[in-house]
Amino acid sequence: MVGSRPGAVALDRSAFYPEGGGQPGDRGWLRAAGQAWPVQDTHIDKGTGLVWHELVEGATLPAGTAVHGEIDALLRFRHMARHSAEHLLAQALYRVNPAFEVAAVALRRPDCTLDLRGLPGPADLQAAEALLRETLVARPLRLRTQVVPHTDLPHFQLRRSTPRTGAVRLVIFGDDSGTFDVSACGGLHVMDAAQVLPVIILGSERIRAGLTRVTFRAGPEAAEYLSGLYSQAAQLAQSLSTGVEALPERLAALQAAQVAQAARTVTLETALAEALVRAAPAHPLQAAGQTLTWRAVQLPDPALLPAALSDVPPGEVRAALAGTRCGVGTSALDAGAWLRATLQRTGGKGGGKGTLAQGVTPQPERFFAAAQESLLDLQLQG
Repeated sequence: MVGSRPGAVALDRSAFYPEGGGQPGDRGWLRAAGQAWPVQDTHIDKGTGLVWHELVEGATLPAGTAVHGEIDALLRFRHMARHSAEHLLAQALYRVNPAFEVAAVALRRPDCTLDLRGLPGPADLQAAEALLRETLVARPLRLRTQVVPHTDLPHFQLRRSTPRTGAVRLVIFGDDSGTFDVSACGGLHVMDAAQVLPVIILGSERIRAGLTRVTFRAGPEAAEYLSGLYSQAAQLAQSLSTGVEALPERLAALQAAQVAQAARTVTLETALAEALVRAAPAHPLQAAGQTLTWRAVQLPDPALLPAALSDVPPGEVRAALAGTRCGVGTSALDAGAWLRATLQRTGGKGGGKGTLAQGVTPQPERFFAAAQESLLDLQLQG
């Protein structure tokens, strides 16, 4: 051990991979004299070149302590699968369209991301996913690394240019028939490209002008995700008394039934609202030299408000209340102005324009009287 501070130690030699190139640092344990200290993360100090091993908060080791490191091998394999899948998927996307260049990557979580130029669409992503799957099944792509001077880079078909100078490490996936991908990279990778399977694209989104973020999973993390989805689909299928394969048809039938039921509900709500409006007493209201018809409609459900307040005939003014939800409808004046004036008297908020306005009031018992008072004021002002 050549460096120590609360919660971290630096070693003169370490097999732990420090975070870099989008790939997370290794985790594991440092052991000495029967004790073990979990390593939470590993990163490199670019200024000193020291590799720091982050321990649990507050943990300390005396300077000069000799420790034995043990890497979490399963976690490292997941990290390698993510990283190799990123290289291979990026190459597949590039082969679908060379405009799909990688601008940035993020591999710290199971849901990894590629930020791409060229605006790939859903069909492009499906094509790249299929191309990669078919390639890895058909070709035994193996990992090969090679360190070359940067002056030799033009001799290699790098998918992505690199600004590195001096000695550059190349990560090459290929077989006897040729290379599939060549990238400048200092990270860790699987030896056999098929170990990244399955690679699944979860979705994409435009994050800013010219860039599309593609989210994917690979290797055991993708397999776990698909297994979980299948388990959920099986439970759903069982609850619907069907098989997983028949779920699309079953859900389509349910959706069609839901649409039909929603249409019937709208029809019934409209009929009920119209019946309640007809049952509400109509009173003449004198205002500004004209006679209007006034109706106060009490409703059992706020969902009936739009139907009760729509298509109000000329010369009629209508107020409706359902609990604390309220509204007005008229073709004789601005409904929004009428409702706002009413809510100034009873509190609450709401609005609208033209012939219909809706809102909510904390004083529903005063709403109808306030609506009539506001209507008289507005008519007199007019």
